[in-house]
Amino acid sequence: MSCLRISVRRVFRSCAAALAVLGLSAASALAFVQAPAAESGTATIVSGTVCDPGGNPIVNASVILERKASNTAAVETKAKDDGTFSFSALRAGTYVVRARAQGFQETATAPMELSLGEKKHLKMILKVGVIGGAMVEPPKPTDARSGGMEFSDKPSFTIAGVTDWTNVGGHGSDTKLRTSESLARETAALKSSSPAEASAPASVPPSAADSHRLAGDRAERSGDPVSAEHEYEEAVRLDPSEQNYFAWATELLLHRAIKPAAEVFEKGASTHPTSARMLAGLGAALYASGSYEDAARRLCAAADLQPADATPYLFLGKMEKSAPDPLPCAQQKLARFANDEPANALANYYYAVSLWKRGRGSENSASLQQAEALLKKAVAADPKLGEAFVQLGAVYAAEGNSQQAISAYKKATEVNPQSGEAHYRLALAYKRSGQEGKSEQELQLYKQADKTETAAIEQQRREIRQFLIILKDQPQAAAPQPEKQR
Repeated sequence: MSCLRISVRRVFRSCAAALAVLGLSAASALAFVQAPAAESGTATIVSGTVCDPGGNPIVNASVILERKASNTAAVETKAKDDGTFSFSALRAGTYVVRARAQGFQETATAPMELSLGEKKHLKMILKVGVIGGAMVEPPKPTDARSGGMEFSDKPSFTIAGVTDWTNVGGHGSDTKLRTSESLARETAALKSSSPAEASAPASVPPSAADSHRLAGDRAERSGDPVSAEHEYEEAVRLDPSEQNYFAWATELLLHRAIKPAAEVFEKGASTHPTSARMLAGLGAALYASGSYEDAARRLCAAADLQPADATPYLFLGKMEKSAPDPLPCAQQKLARFANDEPANALANYYYAVSLWKRGRGSENSASLQQAEALLKKAVAADPKLGEAFVQLGAVYAAEGNSQQAISAYKKATEVNPQSGEAHYRLALAYKRSGQEGKSEQELQLYKQADKTETAAIEQQRREIRQFLIILKDQPQAAAPQPEKQR
């Protein structure tokens, strides 16, 4: 018997068992099941998940489905333990889905035009609520994955002020220090690569946490890093999202609060274990603290999370080049980078550096030959990559090809006349070959380049204000201190 010939009551009885699973009321079920016969054979389904900005499911959140331009009553269901919900046996038409939960702002989708048989999957992200300017605390999650900064898990430090970065020492020619500063700047650049989040309707105002994070951005741009740090910390307290954690940790790293930065990155990585940039930032902070092997392991983990993203490999390559000893797992990951991107100059260069560090001083000619081939690919891909010419010269010198080494070093000085390393290595190569005059000339050029480079770095450091830190487990009388640099 067709649906046209039976009563609405019998339709309801035949579908009630399925709809009961969704938690729908009998009246709402009737309203949504009453569809023409042409629609009864094909299900239109709206399903999805309800979660907080950290990606944690919100249990028992109310989800309401409304059909626009219709007198049909709205249907409400509750999210399950994993945050999922589903509506089925729907008419074709225009729908809006709303989600709400205690302590969170209600969110709603834009109107969705659904055709017969269409299946729509949604991700409803609820932000922490604000009523009358006051925060509405959401229920405390019982799942250890929630990651919120509970009272007992507050940061172990307080930012009390700033001091001149040049007051804490560290010469401009210190390779490891310069590398850590470079990594901090590149970590900050990753703030613009915020993971995509579901966009709220234009009628929904930004959350309190968003407002604090944006205020932090403004304070940093206006030259008030202390206020910026406090705003970012408050944003994380209100909403421990990946974006808020990353902004806070990056601010600490930029202003040389190395241990606090590592602490916040560590917490952020634990709360958001799929964030590759959080691991990259943690690696940068650990490197700055002198924990080179731990730093490398975080970068290797980030590379495994997102193998197609060049950032973890580039961070790892910089660390491998300047660290005193070969780093664990670096060669394997850099080999993968070069294999996956054979036309990438830096991929070939950093893998060659890794092979060189492990093979120098040994009789492993195969390793040197492989490094040489990679460096040739690097300079072919980017003829202006002076660092690769310098490294190629070092490989030639190790192979006993002094003239080729000199040629490579000369090319490096042509590509970058301000490269102190290129001038210094060329001076040594000339001296070994008995060309004392040319050696002395290159040595003078090296001293001049090093002086210019050091002055530029010191000027850059004077523009950075370093945070003064109070550790909460220290006596109250202790004065705030800048971190010692390694």
